[in-house]
Amino acid sequence: MKTVLTEQQLDITIKRLSHQILENHPGLQNTVLVGLQPRGVFVSDSIVEELKKIIPAEKIRYGILDITFYRDDIRKEIHVPNQTKIPFTIENKNVVLIDDVLHTGRTIRAALDALLDFGRPSKVELCALIDRRFSRQLPIQPDYVGKAIDSIISQRVKVFWKSRDKKQEVVLLEGN
Repeated sequence: MKTVLTEQQLDITIKRLSHQILENHPGLQNTVLVGLQPRGVFVSDSIVEELKKIIPAEKIRYGILDITFYRDDIRKEIHVPNQTKIPFTIENKNVVLIDDVLHTGRTIRAALDALLDFGRPSKVELCALIDRRFSRQLPIQPDYVGKAIDSIISQRVKVFWKSRDKKQEVVLLEGN
């Protein structure tokens, strides 16, 4: 096991991602944030909490999206759906999708399919806490990256959160 981000580095990374999103979308005008279920929601919740320290909470439109039935591996195993909660329109909005680890790109492809059921955004951007750069199967790249890492196919990235795991860090694990 190798530590990719310590608790302090993770906190700083969340702050930086929040500021980068605000830099490109001042006041989040015409912009919505959407966290991907299940693990991307921990990242998006953290970013939203950070944004609330900078701008009024009522300016932040935040939703969560479940992509279970949009995945292309649904036939291989039984999936239990999570909650989708998007209490606003995404029609002609800038959407920032937020996930924890960008690996093959298939999760993001599924998220884009699912998102279209809620309208047609004017632009979609991707924020990933960890970008596993050289393992992409689809031509998908993040607009906001917490940390880019090089890893081999047998390694896994695990993100721990205090609210769920009693510790907060990102690690690289050997083996499947």
